[in-house]
Amino acid sequence: MKRLVSTRNLSREKWLQYRKQGLGGSDIGAIVGVNPFKSALQVYIDKATETIDDYDSEALRQGRDLEDYIASRFEEETGMRLRKSHAIWVHDEYDFMLGDFDRIVIGKQIGVEIKTVSPFASHKWTENKIPWEYQLQVQHYLAISNFSCWYICALVYGTELIIRKIERDEELIKNLITIEKRFWEENVLAGVMPEPDGSKQAGELLAKYY
Repeated sequence: MKRLVSTRNLSREKWLQYRKQGLGGSDIGAIVGVNPFKSALQVYIDKATETIDDYDSEALRQGRDLEDYIASRFEEETGMRLRKSHAIWVHDEYDFMLGDFDRIVIGKQIGVEIKTVSPFASHKWTENKIPWEYQLQVQHYLAISNFSCWYICALVYGTELIIRKIERDEELIKNLITIEKRFWEENVLAGVMPEPDGSKQAGELLAKYY
Protein backbone atom coordinates (compact mmCIF):
# COMPACT_ATOMS: atom_id res chain seq x y z
CA MET A 1 0.00 0.00 0.00
CA LYS A 2 1.02 3.59 -0.57
CA ARG A 3 0.35 6.71 1.46
CA LEU A 4 -1.89 9.12 -0.45
CA VAL A 5 -1.68 11.86 2.15
CA SER A 6 -0.88 12.30 5.82
CA THR A 7 -3.92 13.23 7.89
CA ARG A 8 -1.87 14.88 10.62
CA ASN A 9 -3.06 18.49 10.81
CA LEU A 10 -5.23 17.92 7.72
CA SER A 11 -8.43 19.98 7.85
CA ARG A 12 -11.75 18.18 7.57
CA GLU A 13 -12.50 19.96 4.27
CA LYS A 14 -9.18 18.82 2.76
CA TRP A 15 -9.78 15.31 4.10
CA LEU A 16 -13.16 15.21 2.38
CA GLN A 17 -11.59 16.44 -0.87
CA TYR A 18 -9.00 13.67 -0.83
CA ARG A 19 -11.71 11.08 -0.23
CA LYS A 20 -13.32 12.13 -3.52
CA GLN A 21 -10.29 10.75 -5.38
CA GLY A 22 -11.42 7.16 -4.94
CA LEU A 23 -13.64 4.66 -3.13
CA GLY A 24 -13.29 4.30 0.63
CA GLY A 25 -14.27 1.45 2.88
CA SER A 26 -17.59 3.04 3.85
CA ASP A 27 -18.56 3.31 0.15
CA ILE A 28 -18.36 -0.39 -0.66
CA GLY A 29 -21.49 -1.59 1.10
CA ALA A 30 -23.46 1.15 -0.66
CA ILE A 31 -22.13 0.17 -4.09
CA VAL A 32 -23.18 -3.47 -3.67
CA GLY A 33 -26.49 -2.53 -2.02
CA VAL A 34 -26.05 -3.78 1.55
CA ASN A 35 -25.59 -0.45 3.37
CA PRO A 36 -28.91 0.58 5.00
CA PHE A 37 -27.76 4.19 5.38
CA LYS A 38 -26.17 4.95 2.00
CA SER A 39 -26.92 4.20 -1.66
CA ALA A 40 -24.72 3.72 -4.74
CA LEU A 41 -26.28 6.88 -6.16
CA GLN A 42 -25.04 8.87 -3.15
CA VAL A 43 -21.53 7.51 -3.68
CA TYR A 44 -21.67 8.48 -7.36
CA ILE A 45 -22.81 12.05 -6.62
CA ASP A 46 -20.10 12.41 -4.00
CA LYS A 47 -17.30 11.21 -6.30
CA ALA A 48 -18.46 12.64 -9.65
CA THR A 49 -19.20 16.21 -8.54
CA GLU A 50 -17.18 18.96 -6.90
CA THR A 51 -19.77 19.34 -4.15
CA ILE A 52 -18.46 18.44 -0.70
CA ASP A 53 -21.20 16.95 1.44
CA ASP A 54 -20.02 17.45 5.02
CA TYR A 55 -22.90 15.53 6.56
CA ASP A 56 -22.74 15.04 10.30
CA SER A 57 -25.05 13.84 13.04
CA GLU A 58 -25.13 13.30 16.78
CA ALA A 59 -24.54 9.57 16.25
CA LEU A 60 -21.48 10.22 14.07
CA ARG A 61 -20.08 12.72 16.55
CA GLN A 62 -20.51 10.29 19.44
CA GLY A 63 -18.76 7.64 17.38
CA ARG A 64 -15.77 9.93 16.84
CA ASP A 65 -15.69 11.03 20.47
CA LEU A 66 -15.74 7.43 21.72
CA GLU A 67 -13.13 6.11 19.30
CA ASP A 68 -10.18 6.52 21.69
CA TYR A 69 -12.14 4.90 24.53
CA ILE A 70 -13.10 1.91 22.38
CA ALA A 71 -9.49 1.53 21.20
CA SER A 72 -8.30 1.48 24.82
CA ARG A 73 -10.90 -1.17 25.67
CA PHE A 74 -9.65 -3.29 22.76
CA GLU A 75 -6.11 -3.03 24.12
CA GLU A 76 -7.35 -3.98 27.58
CA GLU A 77 -9.26 -7.02 26.31
CA THR A 78 -6.66 -8.36 23.85
CA GLY A 79 -3.30 -7.22 25.20
CA MET A 80 -2.45 -5.78 21.78
CA ARG A 81 -1.21 -2.20 21.50
CA LEU A 82 -2.67 0.09 18.86
CA ARG A 83 -1.57 3.17 16.97
CA LYS A 84 -3.35 5.58 14.66
CA SER A 85 -2.35 5.35 10.99
CA HIS A 86 -2.60 9.13 10.39
CA ALA A 87 -2.99 8.66 6.64
CA ILE A 88 -5.26 7.92 3.74
CA TRP A 89 -3.81 4.84 2.06
CA VAL A 90 -4.13 3.71 -1.54
CA HIS A 91 -3.82 0.30 -3.20
CA ASP A 92 -0.47 -0.33 -4.93
CA GLU A 93 -2.15 -1.18 -8.24
CA TYR A 94 -5.67 0.26 -8.12
CA ASP A 95 -5.42 3.95 -7.29
CA PHE A 96 -9.20 4.29 -6.87
CA MET A 97 -9.14 2.07 -3.76
CA LEU A 98 -8.62 4.23 -0.68
CA GLY A 99 -8.43 3.35 3.01
CA ASP A 100 -8.56 5.48 6.14
CA PHE A 101 -7.80 2.92 8.86
CA ASP A 102 -8.97 3.53 12.44
CA ARG A 103 -6.08 1.71 14.12
CA ILE A 104 -3.15 -0.60 13.34
CA VAL A 105 -1.75 -3.16 15.79
CA ILE A 106 1.81 -2.19 16.73
CA GLY A 107 4.36 -4.68 15.41
CA LYS A 108 1.83 -6.72 13.41
CA GLN A 109 0.15 -6.55 10.01
CA ILE A 110 -3.30 -6.33 11.58
CA GLY A 111 -5.83 -3.52 11.47
CA VAL A 112 -8.72 -2.60 13.76
CA GLU A 113 -12.00 -1.00 12.71
CA ILE A 114 -13.90 0.76 15.51
CA LYS A 115 -17.69 0.99 15.58
CA THR A 116 -20.45 2.25 17.86
CA VAL A 117 -23.75 0.37 17.75
CA SER A 118 -27.22 1.36 18.87
CA PRO A 119 -28.83 -1.16 21.26
CA PHE A 120 -31.70 -1.31 18.75
CA ALA A 121 -29.26 -2.75 16.17
CA SER A 122 -27.51 -5.16 18.53
CA HIS A 123 -29.42 -8.13 17.05
CA LYS A 124 -27.27 -7.77 13.92
CA TRP A 125 -24.26 -8.82 16.00
CA THR A 126 -25.67 -11.86 17.80
CA GLU A 127 -24.23 -15.37 17.34
CA ASN A 128 -20.90 -13.97 16.11
CA LYS A 129 -22.57 -12.17 13.19
CA ILE A 130 -21.09 -9.05 11.60
CA PRO A 131 -23.20 -6.74 9.38
CA TRP A 132 -22.35 -7.25 5.72
CA GLU A 133 -21.43 -3.63 5.07
CA TYR A 134 -18.71 -3.89 7.73
CA GLN A 135 -17.41 -7.21 6.43
CA LEU A 136 -16.99 -5.67 2.97
CA GLN A 137 -15.36 -2.57 4.44
CA VAL A 138 -12.77 -4.73 6.19
CA GLN A 139 -12.06 -6.86 3.10
CA HIS A 140 -11.57 -3.61 1.16
CA TYR A 141 -8.96 -2.56 3.74
CA LEU A 142 -7.31 -5.99 3.61
CA ALA A 143 -7.05 -5.63 -0.19
CA ILE A 144 -5.31 -2.26 0.15
CA SER A 145 -2.99 -3.17 3.02
CA ASN A 146 -2.27 -6.81 2.19
CA PHE A 147 -2.58 -7.48 5.94
CA SER A 148 -3.41 -10.99 7.15
CA CYS A 149 -6.53 -10.14 9.17
CA TRP A 150 -8.56 -7.34 10.69
CA TYR A 151 -10.53 -6.89 13.89
CA ILE A 152 -13.80 -5.07 14.39
CA CYS A 153 -14.29 -3.64 17.87
CA ALA A 154 -17.85 -2.46 18.38
CA LEU A 155 -19.32 -0.80 21.45
CA VAL A 156 -23.04 -1.37 21.92
CA TYR A 157 -24.07 1.68 23.93
CA GLY A 158 -24.54 0.78 27.58
CA THR A 159 -24.56 -2.94 26.88
CA GLU A 160 -21.38 -4.67 25.73
CA LEU A 161 -18.09 -4.53 23.86
CA ILE A 162 -17.89 -6.83 20.84
CA ILE A 163 -14.62 -7.95 19.27
CA ARG A 164 -14.71 -9.96 16.03
CA LYS A 165 -11.79 -11.16 13.93
CA ILE A 166 -12.13 -11.21 10.13
CA GLU A 167 -9.69 -13.32 8.12
CA ARG A 168 -8.52 -12.32 4.67
CA ASP A 169 -10.80 -13.75 1.94
CA GLU A 170 -8.95 -13.74 -1.39
CA GLU A 171 -11.98 -14.72 -3.49
CA LEU A 172 -14.13 -11.98 -1.96
CA ILE A 173 -11.33 -9.45 -2.39
CA LYS A 174 -11.02 -10.37 -6.08
CA ASN A 175 -14.75 -9.85 -6.56
CA LEU A 176 -14.69 -6.54 -4.69
CA ILE A 177 -11.88 -5.23 -6.88
CA THR A 178 -13.90 -6.16 -9.98
CA ILE A 179 -17.02 -4.41 -8.65
CA GLU A 180 -15.14 -1.29 -7.53
CA LYS A 181 -13.18 -1.03 -10.79
CA ARG A 182 -16.39 -1.27 -12.83
CA PHE A 183 -18.16 1.35 -10.69
CA TRP A 184 -15.21 3.75 -10.79
CA GLU A 185 -14.57 3.45 -14.53
CA GLU A 186 -18.07 2.90 -15.93
CA ASN A 187 -19.95 5.24 -13.59
CA VAL A 188 -17.73 7.82 -11.90
CA LEU A 189 -15.15 8.44 -14.63
CA ALA A 190 -17.65 7.96 -17.45
CA GLY A 191 -20.17 10.30 -15.83
CA VAL A 192 -22.89 7.66 -15.97
CA MET A 193 -25.29 7.67 -13.03
CA PRO A 194 -25.97 4.21 -11.58
CA GLU A 195 -29.53 2.99 -11.63
CA PRO A 196 -31.45 4.09 -8.49
CA ASP A 197 -31.77 1.10 -6.21
CA GLY A 198 -35.15 1.95 -4.73
CA SER A 199 -33.71 2.93 -1.36
CA LYS A 200 -35.00 5.87 0.65
CA GLN A 201 -31.56 7.50 0.40
CA ALA A 202 -31.54 7.29 -3.40
CA GLY A 203 -35.06 8.74 -3.61
CA GLU A 204 -34.18 11.67 -1.37
CA LEU A 205 -31.06 12.38 -3.42
CA LEU A 206 -32.96 12.33 -6.71
CA ALA A 207 -35.51 14.74 -5.26
CA LYS A 208 -32.73 17.08 -4.13
CA TYR A 209 -30.94 17.25 -7.47
CA TYR A 210 -33.86 16.92 -9.87
